[in-house]
Amino acid sequence: MPAKKAAPAKAVKPAKAPKPTKAAAADSTESKLLKVGAKAPAFSLKNTEGKTVKLSDLKGKKVVLYFYPKDMTPGCTVEACGFRDDYAQLKKRGVEVIGVSGDDQQSHQKFTEKYSLPFTLLSDPTHEMMEKYGAWGEKSLYGRKFMGVLRITYIIDEEGRVAHAFGKVKTDTHSKDVIAAIDSM
Repeated sequence: MPAKKAAPAKAVKPAKAPKPTKAAAADSTESKLLKVGAKAPAFSLKNTEGKTVKLSDLKGKKVVLYFYPKDMTPGCTVEACGFRDDYAQLKKRGVEVIGVSGDDQQSHQKFTEKYSLPFTLLSDPTHEMMEKYGAWGEKSLYGRKFMGVLRITYIIDEEGRVAHAFGKVKTDTHSKDVIAAIDSM
């Protein structure tokens, strides 16, 4: 009796890589953060009025430098209004608050006026500063990957060094979290 031919081998599909979890996304954000004690990268950007703001001009002051994706969006508005509401407490502690996004000056002006924001917003349309601070990277929304602003915050000390870094930000409590970090320094 002739030998039976072996059935052709079935092609084995490679296992799919697991989808990144929120924790994995947070880990990638955490890995991009500047280290505490590192010298904060120099920057020179335009504010809402078109005036140039440089980190070197802020030497001798504590600076809360927060990066956010977009003016007038829900999470960004909650975060900005938190800093607005706690601004007097931050000023008592000798802190300057600066928000940075890729929005242009006109957008920042509307955002500032609509929500009575008392602090500086800087425009970084080229994302050059955001990249230096680890605040520009890959994001994922509904399975679609794209480059965007990572919501992170730094407290920079009077000598221009990173005193604290927030890689995970809860927009509704962030200004209080920043105050608590400043008080513990």
